[in-house]
Amino acid sequence: MKKKFQKFLPRIVGAQINSLHLLNKRKAANKAYQIFCTPRRGAVQEHQKDFLDKAKDQTIRAENLDLQTYAWPGAGKTVLLVHGWESNTNRWQNLVERLQAQNYNIVAFDAPAHGYSNGNILHIPLYSKCLEVMIKHFAPHYLIGHSIGGMTTIYNQYCQPNKQIEKLVVLGPPSELSQIMGDYQQILRLKPQVMQSLENLFHKRLGYYFTDFSIAKFSKEINKQGLLIHDKFDKIAPINASEAIAENWKNAILFKTEGAGHSLYHHKIDRKIIEFLN
Repeated sequence: MKKKFQKFLPRIVGAQINSLHLLNKRKAANKAYQIFCTPRRGAVQEHQKDFLDKAKDQTIRAENLDLQTYAWPGAGKTVLLVHGWESNTNRWQNLVERLQAQNYNIVAFDAPAHGYSNGNILHIPLYSKCLEVMIKHFAPHYLIGHSIGGMTTIYNQYCQPNKQIEKLVVLGPPSELSQIMGDYQQILRLKPQVMQSLENLFHKRLGYYFTDFSIAKFSKEINKQGLLIHDKFDKIAPINASEAIAENWKNAILFKTEGAGHSLYHHKIDRKIIEFLN
C-alpha cells in the first residue's frame, strides 16, 4: 500500500499544482519551483557519521548559509570535491582514501540542504556561488564534481574562471535544463501552461529560460583540461549529455564506462581520475 501511494504521490502533487494554476498562476509556479529545488534526501545517515565526523573542519558562511567543510590534509596539490543531488560528502569516501595515498591535500563541503550544511533548497546558480566561496577560501588546483556537482563545476568556471584551477574532473553530468524540466513535467504530469509559468519564474529568479541553461553550451568557454567520466547505461543522466559537453569542450577527454551506473563507484574510475590529475 505504501509503495502504491509513493508511486502515485507525484501525480497527486501535480494535479494539485495544475488546479492551483487555474486560480493563481504565481502561487502554482512558486510551488512547482519549491518542489523542484527541494531535496528529499541527502542528510547524513548513521553509517556515514564515522567517516564524516573524523574529517569535519570549519563551517563557512556562503549565501547566508552555514556550510560544513571537511579536510584530509596532505602535502600535495589541493583537490576540492563537489557532490551531487540528494547526496553528501560521504559519497567521496573511496576516492578520498585513494587520493590520500597519493598525498593530495583534499577538501570538500556539503551543499546547501545536504549533509551537515543548512538550507532548504538547492539549484546550480546557488551551488555555484557557494562553490566560488570555497574556491576563494581553499585555493584548489583541481575540482572534482559528480552529477549536478559536475554541472556546477563547469558552470562555475564558465561564470567565474579561476586561473589557479588547473584541471576539472566531471562525473555523470546532465547537460540540458530543458531536458531535466521535461522529465519533471512528465513525472508530475504538469500542464504546459504551468510549465510556462514555471519557466518565467526561473528566468525572473535565476536569469535563465530552460533552453538557455546548457552545460554543453557553457563548455565552449572552458579552456582548462578536463576529464569527463560517464557510464554508457546511466539511467539518470544519459551519456549523450557528456558526449555533447565533450564535443564543445576542446581540452576535455571523455572516458566511458559500462556497468558503473550513475554513481560511478569503481576502483578503476578512481584510478583513472588519479592518473589524470598526476
